[in-house]
Amino acid sequence: MTAPRPPSGPLWLHEIKHDGIRVVAQRQGDRVKLYSRHGNDMTKRFPLIVEAMMRLRASSCVIDGEAVLCGDDGIPSFDLLRHKLHEGRGFLYAFDLIELDGEDLRGATLEQRKVSLWRMLKNATGGTTSPGLLINDWIEGAESDGATVFQHACSLGLEGIVSKRKGSRYNSGRSPYWLKLKNPDSPAVRRETEEEWGRRR
Repeated sequence: MTAPRPPSGPLWLHEIKHDGIRVVAQRQGDRVKLYSRHGNDMTKRFPLIVEAMMRLRASSCVIDGEAVLCGDDGIPSFDLLRHKLHEGRGFLYAFDLIELDGEDLRGATLEQRKVSLWRMLKNATGGTTSPGLLINDWIEGAESDGATVFQHACSLGLEGIVSKRKGSRYNSGRSPYWLKLKNPDSPAVRRETEEEWGRRR
């Protein structure tokens, strides 16, 4: 859910929010499927993600993340995705692990899921530098001042941040434990404003 201001303190961790398409990547044996949050099949759109999923040392897994395409400036560009340009270069910023080798991880804590995700990507063939699958890193501890993290994200022209409550379980819908803070000057916010005006006309 969207919050008016970023939380701070030791109970929260913070991630960059990238301007892309929310994708759940599912591997079962030698088959990989990619789905949007609305259940649309995205598998053929992102071959690099599929290849990276196949390199994971797991018989099965389900990863939640954001599929992105970066422009020449290295910043994720939703326009490239919207116009389906260069999608062969699209990759997944992975931020959560829902299932691993048949074990449902939705009841595990956020920290447990993140550590399991990080280890799985680190141990994959190609490691965390795989071109199709990257860990969406997080900030916590002494540096977990949400306002500072948000300010840096805005200064880089990124969409914003997501602040997540430690100890929280996985929830695919809106949750008071996952708070979104959007950069008001980002292309994503401008796009949403234009779409809202279009609906009102």
